[in-house]
Amino acid sequence: MQPTNLSPVSTAGAILAAAVALAGCGASTASTASTGDGAVQQTGVRVLWMGDSIAGAQAPALEAALKAGGVAFKNATSDGGGNVVASDNKVTALGAADTWKTLQENLASYRPTVIAYQITTYDWGTARQQLSAYQKLSRTAKAAGARLVLVSAPPFKIDEFFKPHENAIKSAPAMAAKAAEAAHVRYLDASELWGNDYAAAKAQRAKDGIHSCQQGSAAFGTWFTKQLGELAGFAPAAPSVWATGPWTGDERFVKLGCG
Repeated sequence: MQPTNLSPVSTAGAILAAAVALAGCGASTASTASTGDGAVQQTGVRVLWMGDSIAGAQAPALEAALKAGGVAFKNATSDGGGNVVASDNKVTALGAADTWKTLQENLASYRPTVIAYQITTYDWGTARQQLSAYQKLSRTAKAAGARLVLVSAPPFKIDEFFKPHENAIKSAPAMAAKAAEAAHVRYLDASELWGNDYAAAKAQRAKDGIHSCQQGSAAFGTWFTKQLGELAGFAPAAPSVWATGPWTGDERFVKLGCG
């Protein structure tokens, strides 16, 4: 379901069709409440979106979907990092240190009501290290007065770079689910949307087998805002309101070779 060979017009139609189809399978299509002049009614929900470049590719659609529903959004993802788990590996240690520093800055300046963290491809380490990191994130969110939502990553290609860390990549979702036993934390299993095979059409991966193009990002935006709406008490905007907006031309999709 990649839009690479589609014209701009047909790409927009495919994105909207996919999002609307997903909405028809359970996601809310409720229109956002508006003021008398047609402006979006703000909900008071403020989402801080965290993760790596996979989450980064989903961010343009998620921002469009949430803002259309009156939800504030800040993208705090990081390419080549974004992880909260630090192991003995230098890459993850540096990435985690930067993530925790940036998180504290965002808590002070942005004051989110929801911290949404998508498990990254860099959450390496032992299961104990993973659980400890997710529990630390849970405590941090609670101290800031925010709800924590942990969401599993989509299935992605385990290439030569990720192969040595395959066991850690597989154990991270279970540790996130365990950390979500706290009352203010919720774990969302994204395999409900993507399945478990990165090569399957349902997974909607880009040509690199890792990230998503516009259609996949729109599908995630539709699915995730439904889950979050149920948790935070707001009605998601209909995909027809946001799914074919300016976000589809984001530079991220150009770099991924998307249409």
